[in-house]
Amino acid sequence: MSDSEPADLSRSVCVIFVALTLGSQNISKYVLQTAGFDARFPNTNQTRHCFQNYTDYFKCVAAKGEDFAPCKQFKRAYNSLCPNEWIAKWDEQRENGTFPASLEP
Repeated sequence: MSDSEPADLSRSVCVIFVALTLGSQNISKYVLQTAGFDARFPNTNQTRHCFQNYTDYFKCVAAKGEDFAPCKQFKRAYNSLCPNEWIAKWDEQRENGTFPASLEP
């Protein structure tokens, strides 16, 4: 990736990594997946998609609890789409009560 390309482009590709250990039969497979296509966000800029998944996760947890499987999909999506710095900032804002959106279900 060149310096002129946005870092978000690297997040849009599903990567499959297979590690082979020479001299043995051990094969390690790692499958990394990013959030799938969402028709509500057809453009390449995924900022809104990131924020929406973050807020949807915490709304879902408030309504159904952390162990509710569909909530986990929102978490996987925002972890895939959002820069770690944004997540850390939003987590801090939630803890301080200054998060700019309602997280009530």
